[in-house]
Amino acid sequence: MPSPASALRFRTCPVDALNQILLAGALILLAALLLGALSARMGLPLLLVFLLVGMLAGEDGLGGIAFDDHGLSFLVGNLALAVILLDGGMRTQYAIFRVALRPALVLASAGVAMTAALVGACAAWTFGLDWRVAVLLGAIVGSTDAAAVFAMLKSAGVRVSDRVAATLEAESGINDPMAVFLTVALIEVALAPGGLPLARLGADLVQQFGIGTAAGLGFGWTASRALPRLRIGAGLDALLLTASGVSVFALTNAAGGSGFLAVYLVGVLVGNARRPVSDDVMRAMDGMAWLAQSAMFLLLGLLVTPHELVRVIAPALGVAAFLMFVARPVAVWACLAPFRFRARETWYVAWVGLRGAVPIVLAMFPLFSGVPEAKLLFDVAFVVVLASLLAQGTTVGVAARALGVTLPLRADPKARVQLTGGAGGYELVEFAIETGSALVGTPLSEVALPARARAVSVMRDGEPLAPAETGALAVGDIVAIIAPAAAVPQLDDLFLADAEAATVARHRTFGEFLFDADAPAAEVLAHYGASLPAGVPAGATLGDLLRTLPPRRPVEGDAVACAGLMLTVAAMEGPEVRRIGLRLPHKA
Repeated sequence: MPSPASALRFRTCPVDALNQILLAGALILLAALLLGALSARMGLPLLLVFLLVGMLAGEDGLGGIAFDDHGLSFLVGNLALAVILLDGGMRTQYAIFRVALRPALVLASAGVAMTAALVGACAAWTFGLDWRVAVLLGAIVGSTDAAAVFAMLKSAGVRVSDRVAATLEAESGINDPMAVFLTVALIEVALAPGGLPLARLGADLVQQFGIGTAAGLGFGWTASRALPRLRIGAGLDALLLTASGVSVFALTNAAGGSGFLAVYLVGVLVGNARRPVSDDVMRAMDGMAWLAQSAMFLLLGLLVTPHELVRVIAPALGVAAFLMFVARPVAVWACLAPFRFRARETWYVAWVGLRGAVPIVLAMFPLFSGVPEAKLLFDVAFVVVLASLLAQGTTVGVAARALGVTLPLRADPKARVQLTGGAGGYELVEFAIETGSALVGTPLSEVALPARARAVSVMRDGEPLAPAETGALAVGDIVAIIAPAAAVPQLDDLFLADAEAATVARHRTFGEFLFDADAPAAEVLAHYGASLPAGVPAGATLGDLLRTLPPRRPVEGDAVACAGLMLTVAAMEGPEVRRIGLRLPHKA
Protein backbone atom coordinates (compact mmCIF):
# COMPACT_ATOMS: atom_id res chain seq x y z
CA MET A 1 0.00 0.00 0.00
CA PRO A 2 1.61 3.33 -1.03
CA SER A 3 2.23 5.93 1.62
CA PRO A 4 0.59 9.35 1.29
CA ALA A 5 3.93 10.88 0.32
CA SER A 6 4.59 8.36 -2.45
CA ALA A 7 0.99 8.59 -3.60
CA LEU A 8 1.38 12.33 -4.02
CA ARG A 9 4.60 11.66 -5.96
CA PHE A 10 6.75 14.08 -4.00
CA ARG A 11 10.49 13.74 -4.51
CA THR A 12 11.84 15.93 -1.77
CA CYS A 13 13.13 15.47 1.76
CA PRO A 14 10.63 14.14 4.36
CA VAL A 15 10.08 17.52 6.02
CA ASP A 16 9.42 19.27 2.73
CA ALA A 17 7.11 16.45 1.65
CA LEU A 18 5.20 16.71 4.92
CA ASN A 19 4.80 20.47 4.51
CA GLN A 20 3.58 20.02 0.96
CA ILE A 21 1.05 17.39 2.05
CA LEU A 22 -0.24 19.64 4.83
CA LEU A 23 -0.43 22.63 2.49
CA ALA A 24 -2.23 20.62 -0.19
CA GLY A 25 -4.72 19.25 2.32
CA ALA A 26 -5.42 22.66 3.85
CA LEU A 27 -5.86 24.31 0.44
CA ILE A 28 -8.23 21.56 -0.72
CA LEU A 29 -10.32 21.93 2.45
CA LEU A 30 -10.30 25.73 2.15
CA ALA A 31 -11.41 25.56 -1.49
CA ALA A 32 -14.22 23.15 -0.59
CA LEU A 33 -15.47 25.39 2.23
CA LEU A 34 -15.41 28.54 0.09
CA LEU A 35 -17.13 26.83 -2.82
CA GLY A 36 -19.60 25.26 -0.40
CA ALA A 37 -20.60 28.68 0.92
CA LEU A 38 -21.32 29.80 -2.64
CA SER A 39 -23.06 26.58 -3.69
CA ALA A 40 -25.44 26.72 -0.72
CA ARG A 41 -27.12 29.70 -2.38
CA MET A 42 -27.79 27.50 -5.42
CA GLY A 43 -29.20 24.67 -3.33
CA LEU A 44 -26.29 22.29 -3.87
CA PRO A 45 -25.46 19.92 -0.97
CA LEU A 46 -22.21 20.89 0.75
CA LEU A 47 -21.13 17.24 0.84
CA LEU A 48 -21.43 17.08 -2.94
CA VAL A 49 -19.08 20.06 -3.17
CA PHE A 50 -16.51 18.26 -1.00
CA LEU A 51 -16.70 15.20 -3.26
CA LEU A 52 -16.27 17.28 -6.42
CA VAL A 53 -13.39 19.28 -4.97
CA GLY A 54 -11.68 16.03 -4.01
CA MET A 55 -12.13 14.77 -7.58
CA LEU A 56 -10.79 18.04 -9.03
CA ALA A 57 -7.72 17.77 -6.82
CA GLY A 58 -7.22 14.15 -7.86
CA GLU A 59 -5.36 12.41 -10.64
CA ASP A 60 -7.69 13.52 -13.46
CA GLY A 61 -8.28 17.01 -12.05
CA LEU A 62 -6.40 20.26 -11.74
CA GLY A 63 -4.45 19.09 -8.70
CA GLY A 64 -3.07 15.97 -10.36
CA ILE A 65 -2.74 14.15 -7.02
CA ALA A 66 -2.49 10.39 -7.62
CA PHE A 67 -4.04 8.96 -4.47
CA ASP A 68 -5.04 5.31 -4.22
CA ASP A 69 -4.57 4.46 -0.56
CA HIS A 70 -7.75 2.46 0.08
CA GLY A 71 -6.52 1.45 3.52
CA LEU A 72 -6.21 5.04 4.72
CA SER A 73 -9.56 5.92 3.16
CA PHE A 74 -11.21 2.95 4.85
CA LEU A 75 -9.74 3.94 8.22
CA VAL A 76 -10.77 7.59 7.88
CA GLY A 77 -14.21 6.58 6.62
CA ASN A 78 -14.98 4.32 9.58
CA LEU A 79 -13.62 6.84 12.08
CA ALA A 80 -15.67 9.61 10.48
CA LEU A 81 -18.85 7.52 10.48
CA ALA A 82 -18.37 6.73 14.19
CA VAL A 83 -18.11 10.46 14.98
CA ILE A 84 -21.06 11.34 12.73
CA LEU A 85 -23.30 8.66 14.28
CA LEU A 86 -22.29 9.73 17.80
CA ASP A 87 -23.17 13.35 17.02
CA GLY A 88 -26.41 12.30 15.31
CA GLY A 89 -27.43 10.19 18.29
CA MET A 90 -26.78 13.09 20.68
CA ARG A 91 -29.19 15.25 18.66
CA THR A 92 -31.93 12.59 18.55
CA GLN A 93 -34.46 13.28 21.29
CA TYR A 94 -36.57 10.56 22.87
CA ALA A 95 -39.64 12.35 21.52
CA ILE A 96 -38.57 11.36 18.01
CA PHE A 97 -38.60 7.68 18.96
CA ARG A 98 -42.01 8.03 20.64
CA VAL A 99 -43.38 9.39 17.39
CA ALA A 100 -41.53 7.39 14.75
CA LEU A 101 -39.71 4.40 16.28
CA ARG A 102 -41.90 1.69 14.78
CA PRO A 103 -42.05 2.98 11.19
CA ALA A 104 -38.34 3.87 11.34
CA LEU A 105 -37.40 0.39 12.54
CA VAL A 106 -39.36 -1.21 9.72
CA LEU A 107 -37.77 1.12 7.15
CA ALA A 108 -34.29 0.56 8.61
CA SER A 109 -34.61 -3.24 8.53
CA ALA A 110 -37.16 -4.57 6.05
CA GLY A 111 -36.90 -1.41 3.96
CA VAL A 112 -33.12 -1.71 3.54
CA ALA A 113 -33.39 -5.42 2.74
CA MET A 114 -36.16 -4.84 0.21
CA THR A 115 -34.23 -1.99 -1.41
CA ALA A 116 -31.13 -4.19 -1.63
CA ALA A 117 -33.08 -7.00 -3.30
CA LEU A 118 -34.75 -4.73 -5.86
CA VAL A 119 -31.55 -2.86 -6.73
CA GLY A 120 -29.75 -6.21 -6.93
CA ALA A 121 -32.24 -7.47 -9.50
CA CYS A 122 -31.73 -4.30 -11.55
CA ALA A 123 -27.92 -4.52 -11.30
CA ALA A 124 -27.91 -8.22 -12.28
CA TRP A 125 -29.85 -7.39 -15.43
CA THR A 126 -27.93 -4.18 -16.22
CA PHE A 127 -24.36 -5.45 -15.69
CA GLY A 128 -24.89 -9.19 -16.07
CA LEU A 129 -23.58 -9.80 -12.54
CA ASP A 130 -23.96 -12.94 -10.49
CA TRP A 131 -27.01 -12.50 -8.26
CA ARG A 132 -24.91 -12.60 -5.10
CA VAL A 133 -22.66 -9.78 -6.26
CA ALA A 134 -25.64 -7.83 -7.59
CA VAL A 135 -27.53 -8.00 -4.29
CA LEU A 136 -24.29 -7.02 -2.54
CA LEU A 137 -24.36 -3.80 -4.58
CA GLY A 138 -27.97 -3.28 -3.47
CA ALA A 139 -26.93 -3.65 0.18
CA ILE A 140 -24.07 -1.16 -0.27
CA VAL A 141 -26.40 1.58 -1.51
CA GLY A 142 -29.34 0.58 0.70
CA SER A 143 -29.07 3.08 3.57
CA THR A 144 -29.89 6.78 3.72
CA ASP A 145 -27.78 9.62 5.12
CA ALA A 146 -29.18 11.62 8.05
CA ALA A 147 -26.61 14.41 7.95
CA ALA A 148 -27.17 15.04 4.26
CA VAL A 149 -30.97 15.03 4.57
CA PHE A 150 -31.23 17.51 7.42
CA ALA A 151 -28.45 19.76 6.17
CA MET A 152 -30.45 20.13 2.96
CA LEU A 153 -33.75 20.67 4.81
CA LYS A 154 -32.18 23.48 6.81
CA SER A 155 -30.54 25.12 3.81
CA ALA A 156 -33.74 24.79 1.75
CA GLY A 157 -35.59 26.98 4.24
CA VAL A 158 -38.47 24.59 4.90
CA ARG A 159 -39.88 22.98 8.04
CA VAL A 160 -41.26 19.54 7.38
CA SER A 161 -44.16 18.13 9.40
CA ASP A 162 -43.01 16.57 12.64
CA ARG A 163 -44.06 12.97 11.85
CA VAL A 164 -42.26 12.98 8.50
CA ALA A 165 -39.15 14.67 9.92
CA ALA A 166 -39.02 12.28 12.89
CA THR A 167 -39.38 9.25 10.62
CA LEU A 168 -36.62 10.41 8.29
CA GLU A 169 -34.30 11.25 11.16
CA ALA A 170 -34.85 8.02 13.06
CA GLU A 171 -34.62 5.87 9.93
CA SER A 172 -31.37 7.38 8.72
CA GLY A 173 -29.88 7.18 12.20
CA ILE A 174 -30.53 3.45 12.66
CA ASN A 175 -30.38 1.97 9.15
CA ASP A 176 -26.57 1.99 8.83
CA PRO A 177 -26.10 -1.10 11.04
CA MET A 178 -28.51 -3.08 8.83
CA ALA A 179 -26.66 -2.00 5.67
CA VAL A 180 -23.32 -2.97 7.24
CA PHE A 181 -24.66 -6.37 8.30
CA LEU A 182 -26.11 -7.11 4.87
CA THR A 183 -22.89 -6.03 3.17
CA VAL A 184 -20.67 -8.22 5.34
CA ALA A 185 -23.08 -11.18 5.12
CA LEU A 186 -23.38 -10.94 1.35
CA ILE A 187 -19.60 -10.72 0.98
CA GLU A 188 -19.40 -14.04 2.80
CA VAL A 189 -22.14 -15.44 0.56
CA ALA A 190 -20.35 -14.23 -2.57
CA LEU A 191 -17.05 -15.80 -1.47
CA ALA A 192 -18.50 -19.12 -0.22
CA PRO A 193 -18.56 -21.67 -3.06
CA GLY A 194 -21.59 -23.50 -1.75
CA GLY A 195 -23.26 -20.48 -0.16
CA LEU A 196 -24.03 -19.96 3.51
CA PRO A 197 -26.95 -21.54 5.35
CA LEU A 198 -29.74 -19.21 6.43
CA ALA A 199 -29.28 -20.33 10.02
CA ARG A 200 -25.72 -18.99 9.94
CA LEU A 201 -26.87 -15.63 8.58
CA GLY A 202 -29.63 -15.47 11.20
CA ALA A 203 -27.14 -16.18 13.96
CA ASP A 204 -24.83 -13.46 12.62
CA LEU A 205 -27.73 -11.00 12.58
CA VAL A 206 -28.66 -11.77 16.18
CA GLN A 207 -25.01 -11.50 17.24
CA GLN A 208 -24.37 -8.20 15.48
CA PHE A 209 -27.49 -6.46 16.74
CA GLY A 210 -27.55 -8.16 20.13
CA ILE A 211 -23.99 -7.25 21.05
CA GLY A 212 -24.34 -3.81 19.46
CA THR A 213 -27.51 -3.03 21.40
CA ALA A 214 -26.13 -4.35 24.70
CA ALA A 215 -22.85 -2.47 24.29
CA GLY A 216 -24.57 0.75 23.24
CA LEU A 217 -27.05 0.70 26.10
CA GLY A 218 -24.46 -0.37 28.68
CA PHE A 219 -21.73 2.06 27.69
CA GLY A 220 -24.31 4.78 26.98
CA TRP A 221 -25.89 4.46 30.45
CA THR A 222 -22.45 4.66 32.05
CA ALA A 223 -21.33 7.58 29.89
CA SER A 224 -24.55 9.55 30.47
CA ARG A 225 -23.87 9.49 34.20
CA ALA A 226 -20.09 9.70 34.29
CA LEU A 227 -19.27 12.26 31.60
CA PRO A 228 -21.33 15.16 33.07
CA ARG A 229 -19.30 14.82 36.28
CA LEU A 230 -16.04 15.09 34.35
CA ARG A 231 -16.66 18.43 32.65
CA ILE A 232 -13.29 19.98 31.89
CA GLY A 233 -14.21 22.62 29.32
CA ALA A 234 -16.38 22.62 26.20
CA GLY A 235 -13.64 21.69 23.74
CA LEU A 236 -12.14 19.01 25.96
CA ASP A 237 -15.59 17.69 26.88
CA ALA A 238 -16.28 17.17 23.18
CA LEU A 239 -12.94 15.40 22.78
CA LEU A 240 -13.78 13.20 25.76
CA LEU A 241 -17.13 12.32 24.23
CA THR A 242 -15.58 11.59 20.87
CA ALA A 243 -12.86 9.39 22.35
CA SER A 244 -15.47 7.49 24.38
CA GLY A 245 -17.69 6.98 21.34
CA VAL A 246 -14.86 5.78 19.10
CA SER A 247 -13.69 3.42 21.88
CA VAL A 248 -17.18 1.89 22.10
CA PHE A 249 -17.27 1.60 18.31
CA ALA A 250 -13.95 -0.26 18.19
CA LEU A 251 -14.61 -2.49 21.21
CA THR A 252 -18.04 -3.52 19.94
CA ASN A 253 -16.66 -4.36 16.51
CA ALA A 254 -13.87 -6.40 18.12
CA ALA A 255 -16.49 -8.32 20.14
CA GLY A 256 -18.39 -9.24 16.98
CA GLY A 257 -21.18 -6.70 17.36
CA SER A 258 -22.35 -3.70 15.36
CA GLY A 259 -20.16 -0.77 16.33
CA PHE A 260 -22.35 1.55 14.27
CA LEU A 261 -25.43 0.67 16.33
CA ALA A 262 -23.50 0.85 19.61
CA VAL A 263 -22.02 4.31 19.04
CA TYR A 264 -25.39 5.68 17.89
CA LEU A 265 -27.09 4.39 21.05
CA VAL A 266 -24.33 5.89 23.20
CA GLY A 267 -25.03 9.25 21.55
CA VAL A 268 -28.78 8.93 22.17
CA LEU A 269 -28.35 8.14 25.86
CA VAL A 270 -25.77 10.90 26.41
CA GLY A 271 -27.87 13.45 24.52
CA ASN A 272 -30.97 12.65 26.57
CA ALA A 273 -29.28 12.41 29.98
CA ARG A 274 -30.80 14.15 33.02
CA ARG A 275 -27.82 16.47 33.08
CA PRO A 276 -27.82 17.51 29.43
CA VAL A 277 -24.75 18.27 27.41
CA SER A 278 -24.21 22.02 27.18
CA ASP A 279 -24.75 24.02 24.01
CA ASP A 280 -21.03 24.76 23.88
CA VAL A 281 -20.25 21.04 23.82
CA MET A 282 -22.91 20.44 21.17
CA ARG A 283 -21.40 23.16 19.02
CA ALA A 284 -17.97 21.62 19.45
CA MET A 285 -19.40 18.20 18.52
CA ASP A 286 -21.05 19.74 15.47
CA GLY A 287 -17.64 21.05 14.38
CA MET A 288 -16.08 17.62 14.87
CA ALA A 289 -18.86 15.97 12.87
CA TRP A 290 -18.39 18.42 10.01
CA LEU A 291 -14.62 17.94 10.13
CA ALA A 292 -15.14 14.17 9.94
CA GLN A 293 -17.58 14.49 7.04
CA SER A 294 -15.45 16.95 5.09
CA ALA A 295 -12.26 14.93 5.51
CA MET A 296 -14.06 11.74 4.50
CA PHE A 297 -15.69 13.19 1.40
CA LEU A 298 -12.52 14.95 0.27
CA LEU A 299 -10.55 11.74 0.68
CA LEU A 300 -13.18 9.69 -1.13
CA GLY A 301 -13.21 12.25 -3.94
CA LEU A 302 -9.42 11.94 -4.23
CA LEU A 303 -9.75 8.16 -4.29
CA VAL A 304 -11.97 8.14 -7.35
CA THR A 305 -10.45 8.31 -10.81
CA PRO A 306 -13.06 9.98 -13.05
CA HIS A 307 -11.82 8.54 -16.34
CA GLU A 308 -12.46 5.06 -14.96
CA LEU A 309 -16.07 5.97 -14.30
CA VAL A 310 -16.73 6.64 -18.00
CA ARG A 311 -17.16 2.95 -18.79
CA VAL A 312 -19.88 2.50 -16.18
CA ILE A 313 -21.50 5.92 -16.07
CA ALA A 314 -24.54 5.13 -18.26
CA PRO A 315 -25.57 1.81 -16.68
CA ALA A 316 -24.70 3.13 -13.21
CA LEU A 317 -27.02 6.10 -13.74
CA GLY A 318 -29.67 3.59 -14.76
CA VAL A 319 -29.21 1.78 -11.44
CA ALA A 320 -29.36 5.12 -9.60
CA ALA A 321 -32.60 6.05 -11.37
CA PHE A 322 -34.08 2.65 -10.55
CA LEU A 323 -33.13 3.13 -6.89
CA MET A 324 -34.66 6.61 -6.67
CA PHE A 325 -37.82 6.05 -8.73
CA VAL A 326 -38.64 2.37 -8.18
CA ALA A 327 -36.78 0.53 -5.39
CA ARG A 328 -36.97 3.21 -2.67
CA PRO A 329 -40.65 4.12 -3.32
CA VAL A 330 -41.74 0.46 -3.41
CA ALA A 331 -39.89 -0.28 -0.16
CA VAL A 332 -41.24 2.83 1.58
CA TRP A 333 -44.84 2.25 0.53
CA ALA A 334 -44.67 -1.38 1.65
CA CYS A 335 -43.09 -0.49 5.01
CA LEU A 336 -45.29 2.50 5.89
CA ALA A 337 -48.62 0.97 4.83
CA PRO A 338 -49.50 -0.23 8.37
CA PHE A 339 -48.77 3.16 9.96
CA ARG A 340 -51.47 5.32 8.36
CA PHE A 341 -49.18 7.86 6.72
CA ARG A 342 -50.89 10.13 4.25
CA ALA A 343 -50.01 9.51 0.60
CA ARG A 344 -48.14 12.81 0.26
CA GLU A 345 -46.09 12.01 3.39
CA THR A 346 -45.18 8.56 2.07
CA TRP A 347 -44.13 9.98 -1.28
CA TYR A 348 -41.91 12.51 0.46
CA VAL A 349 -40.23 9.91 2.65
CA ALA A 350 -39.70 7.86 -0.52
CA TRP A 351 -38.07 10.75 -2.36
CA VAL A 352 -35.82 11.95 0.47
CA GLY A 353 -33.84 8.71 0.57
CA LEU A 354 -30.63 10.66 0.17
CA ARG A 355 -27.43 8.61 -0.16
CA GLY A 356 -24.21 9.88 1.39
CA ALA A 357 -20.88 8.62 2.64
CA VAL A 358 -21.97 5.22 3.95
CA PRO A 359 -22.38 3.53 0.53
CA ILE A 360 -18.90 4.66 -0.57
CA VAL A 361 -17.33 3.41 2.65
CA LEU A 362 -19.23 0.11 2.40
CA ALA A 363 -18.07 -0.24 -1.20
CA MET A 364 -14.52 -0.60 0.14
CA PHE A 365 -15.44 -3.78 2.02
CA PRO A 366 -15.52 -5.90 -1.16
CA LEU A 367 -12.21 -4.36 -2.31
CA PHE A 368 -10.45 -5.68 0.81
CA SER A 369 -12.26 -9.02 0.71
CA GLY A 370 -11.38 -9.95 -2.87
CA VAL A 371 -14.97 -10.09 -4.13
CA PRO A 372 -15.23 -10.47 -7.92
CA GLU A 373 -16.09 -7.18 -9.66
CA ALA A 374 -15.28 -5.26 -6.47
CA LYS A 375 -13.92 -2.26 -8.42
CA LEU A 376 -17.12 -2.16 -10.46
CA LEU A 377 -19.19 -2.11 -7.27
CA PHE A 378 -17.14 0.80 -5.91
CA ASP A 379 -17.50 2.83 -9.12
CA VAL A 380 -21.25 2.20 -9.36
CA ALA A 381 -21.79 3.10 -5.69
CA PHE A 382 -19.91 6.36 -6.23
CA VAL A 383 -22.07 7.26 -9.24
CA VAL A 384 -25.23 6.40 -7.29
CA VAL A 385 -24.20 8.73 -4.45
CA LEU A 386 -23.39 11.56 -6.87
CA ALA A 387 -26.72 11.12 -8.67
CA SER A 388 -28.62 11.04 -5.37
CA LEU A 389 -26.96 14.20 -4.07
CA LEU A 390 -27.62 15.99 -7.35
CA ALA A 391 -31.19 14.84 -8.02
CA GLN A 392 -32.60 14.38 -4.53
CA GLY A 393 -30.34 16.68 -2.54
CA THR A 394 -31.16 19.74 -4.63
CA THR A 395 -34.94 19.14 -4.55
CA VAL A 396 -35.52 18.45 -0.84
CA GLY A 397 -37.25 21.80 -0.31
CA VAL A 398 -39.03 21.84 -3.67
CA ALA A 399 -40.49 18.39 -3.07
CA ALA A 400 -41.64 19.32 0.44
CA ARG A 401 -43.53 22.34 -0.88
CA ALA A 402 -44.95 20.48 -3.88
CA LEU A 403 -46.25 17.61 -1.73
CA GLY A 404 -47.60 19.91 0.97
CA VAL A 405 -45.70 18.43 3.91
CA THR A 406 -44.29 21.73 5.17
CA LEU A 407 -45.21 23.64 8.30
CA PRO A 408 -45.06 27.43 8.72
CA LEU A 409 -41.55 28.64 9.48
CA ARG A 410 -40.61 29.80 12.96
CA ALA A 411 -38.38 32.59 14.16
CA ASP A 412 -34.85 31.48 14.94
CA PRO A 413 -33.57 32.57 18.36
CA LYS A 414 -30.52 34.81 18.22
CA ALA A 415 -29.08 32.78 21.09
CA ARG A 416 -30.18 29.74 23.06
CA VAL A 417 -28.45 28.57 26.24
CA GLN A 418 -29.39 25.70 28.53
CA LEU A 419 -29.58 26.70 32.18
CA THR A 420 -28.46 24.53 35.07
CA GLY A 421 -30.73 23.99 38.05
CA GLY A 422 -34.50 24.05 38.20
CA ALA A 423 -36.99 21.47 36.97
CA GLY A 424 -38.29 21.25 33.43
CA GLY A 425 -35.12 22.05 31.51
CA TYR A 426 -35.10 25.85 31.40
CA GLU A 427 -33.31 27.80 28.68
CA LEU A 428 -32.32 31.40 28.12
CA VAL A 429 -33.36 32.47 24.61
CA GLU A 430 -33.02 35.78 22.78
CA PHE A 431 -35.28 37.01 19.99
CA ALA A 432 -34.99 40.10 17.81
CA ILE A 433 -37.98 42.34 17.12
CA GLU A 434 -37.96 42.72 13.33
CA THR A 435 -39.87 44.88 10.88
CA GLY A 436 -43.38 43.51 10.41
CA SER A 437 -43.51 41.79 13.79
CA ALA A 438 -46.89 41.89 15.52
CA LEU A 439 -45.08 42.85 18.74
CA VAL A 440 -43.87 46.22 17.48
CA GLY A 441 -45.48 48.90 19.67
CA THR A 442 -46.68 46.36 22.26
CA PRO A 443 -45.57 46.88 25.87
CA LEU A 444 -43.47 43.97 27.05
CA SER A 445 -45.80 43.52 30.03
CA GLU A 446 -48.68 42.78 27.64
CA VAL A 447 -46.89 40.14 25.56
CA ALA A 448 -48.62 36.79 26.12
CA LEU A 449 -45.66 34.59 27.04
CA PRO A 450 -46.10 30.84 27.55
CA ALA A 451 -46.67 29.48 31.04
CA ARG A 452 -43.55 29.58 33.27
CA ALA A 453 -41.73 31.84 30.78
CA ARG A 454 -40.30 35.13 32.07
CA ALA A 455 -38.82 38.10 30.21
CA VAL A 456 -35.59 39.08 31.97
CA SER A 457 -34.22 41.96 29.88
CA VAL A 458 -34.38 43.90 26.64
CA MET A 459 -31.26 45.05 24.80
CA ARG A 460 -31.99 48.38 23.09
CA ASP A 461 -29.37 50.47 21.28
CA GLY A 462 -26.62 48.43 22.94
CA GLU A 463 -27.93 49.02 26.48
CA PRO A 464 -29.71 46.44 28.69
CA LEU A 465 -33.11 47.42 30.11
CA ALA A 466 -35.09 45.75 32.86
CA PRO A 467 -38.58 44.59 31.77
CA ALA A 468 -40.24 47.38 33.76
CA GLU A 469 -38.14 50.02 31.94
CA THR A 470 -38.83 48.75 28.44
CA GLY A 471 -42.16 50.28 27.51
CA ALA A 472 -43.36 49.49 23.98
CA LEU A 473 -41.18 47.12 21.98
CA ALA A 474 -39.44 48.59 18.94
CA VAL A 475 -37.73 47.24 15.85
CA GLY A 476 -34.19 46.20 16.74
CA ASP A 477 -34.92 45.27 20.35
CA ILE A 478 -33.41 41.99 21.57
CA VAL A 479 -35.68 40.33 24.12
CA ALA A 480 -34.14 37.81 26.54
CA ILE A 481 -36.53 35.24 28.01
CA ILE A 482 -36.14 32.32 30.41
CA ALA A 483 -38.54 29.53 29.45
CA PRO A 484 -38.94 25.74 29.63
CA ALA A 485 -37.45 24.02 26.60
CA ALA A 486 -40.91 22.68 25.64
CA ALA A 487 -42.23 26.26 25.40
CA VAL A 488 -39.54 27.55 23.02
CA PRO A 489 -41.54 26.62 19.85
CA GLN A 490 -44.34 28.90 21.09
CA LEU A 491 -41.84 31.72 21.44
CA ASP A 492 -40.62 30.99 17.92
CA ASP A 493 -44.15 31.60 16.64
CA LEU A 494 -44.62 34.70 18.80
CA PHE A 495 -41.53 36.50 17.49
CA LEU A 496 -42.04 35.88 13.77
CA ALA A 497 -40.94 38.82 11.64
CA ASP A 498 -43.88 39.01 9.19
CA ALA A 499 -47.02 38.51 11.24
CA GLU A 500 -49.41 38.89 8.30
CA ALA A 501 -47.54 36.35 6.14
CA ALA A 502 -47.31 34.01 9.13
CA THR A 503 -51.08 34.14 9.61
CA VAL A 504 -51.67 33.36 5.94
CA ALA A 505 -49.24 30.44 6.12
CA ARG A 506 -50.93 29.05 9.23
CA HIS A 507 -54.36 29.12 7.63
CA ARG A 508 -53.05 27.60 4.43
CA THR A 509 -51.42 24.76 6.35
CA PHE A 510 -53.80 24.12 9.23
CA GLY A 511 -57.17 25.31 7.91
CA GLU A 512 -59.42 28.36 7.96
CA PHE A 513 -60.07 28.26 11.71
CA LEU A 514 -57.80 27.73 14.72
CA PHE A 515 -59.11 26.57 18.11
CA ASP A 516 -57.64 25.90 21.52
CA ALA A 517 -57.35 22.20 22.22
CA ASP A 518 -59.61 22.54 25.28
CA ALA A 519 -62.53 23.90 23.22
CA PRO A 520 -65.71 21.72 23.54
CA ALA A 521 -65.65 19.34 20.58
CA ALA A 522 -69.44 18.96 20.32
CA GLU A 523 -70.03 22.73 20.12
CA VAL A 524 -67.30 23.29 17.53
CA LEU A 525 -68.47 20.44 15.31
CA ALA A 526 -72.14 21.42 15.64
CA HIS A 527 -71.29 24.95 14.47
CA TYR A 528 -70.18 23.43 11.16
CA GLY A 529 -73.05 20.98 10.84
CA ALA A 530 -71.22 17.93 12.17
CA SER A 531 -71.60 15.74 15.24
CA LEU A 532 -69.30 13.79 17.53
CA PRO A 533 -68.24 10.36 16.26
CA ALA A 534 -69.75 7.36 18.03
CA GLY A 535 -68.03 6.44 21.27
CA VAL A 536 -66.67 9.94 22.02
CA PRO A 537 -67.98 11.35 25.36
CA ALA A 538 -70.28 14.36 25.11
CA GLY A 539 -67.96 16.52 27.21
CA ALA A 540 -64.84 15.78 25.17
CA THR A 541 -62.59 18.64 24.06
CA LEU A 542 -61.07 18.95 20.61
CA GLY A 543 -57.81 17.62 22.09
CA ASP A 544 -59.63 14.59 23.51
CA LEU A 545 -61.30 14.02 20.15
CA LEU A 546 -58.01 14.15 18.31
CA ARG A 547 -56.46 11.58 20.63
CA THR A 548 -59.25 9.09 19.80
CA LEU A 549 -58.41 9.25 16.09
CA PRO A 550 -55.35 7.78 14.33
CA PRO A 551 -52.45 8.41 14.72
CA ARG A 552 -52.66 7.81 18.48
CA ARG A 553 -49.75 10.13 19.42
CA PRO A 554 -50.42 13.39 17.60
CA VAL A 555 -47.61 15.71 16.53
CA GLU A 556 -47.66 19.08 14.81
CA GLY A 557 -48.78 18.70 11.22
CA ASP A 558 -50.86 15.55 11.76
CA ALA A 559 -54.19 15.81 9.92
CA VAL A 560 -57.17 13.48 10.39
CA ALA A 561 -60.68 13.47 8.92
CA CYS A 562 -63.53 13.70 11.42
CA ALA A 563 -67.24 14.02 10.64
CA GLY A 564 -66.49 15.42 7.18
CA LEU A 565 -64.04 18.02 8.52
CA MET A 566 -60.24 17.98 8.55
CA LEU A 567 -58.54 18.51 11.92
CA THR A 568 -54.84 19.40 11.98
CA VAL A 569 -52.52 19.71 14.95
CA ALA A 570 -51.39 23.35 14.76
CA ALA A 571 -49.29 23.69 17.93
CA MET A 572 -47.86 21.47 20.64
CA GLU A 573 -46.50 22.14 24.12
CA GLY A 574 -44.29 19.18 24.89
CA PRO A 575 -46.43 16.06 24.34
CA GLU A 576 -49.71 17.98 24.67
CA VAL A 577 -51.77 19.44 21.80
CA ARG A 578 -52.24 23.19 22.30
CA ARG A 579 -53.94 24.41 19.08
CA ILE A 580 -56.01 22.61 16.44
CA GLY A 581 -56.79 23.80 12.93
CA LEU A 582 -60.11 23.05 11.22
CA ARG A 583 -60.54 22.88 7.45
CA LEU A 584 -63.97 22.84 5.85
CA PRO A 585 -64.82 20.08 3.33
CA HIS A 586 -64.73 22.31 0.26
CA LYS A 587 -61.12 23.24 1.14
CA ALA A 588 -59.84 19.70 1.79
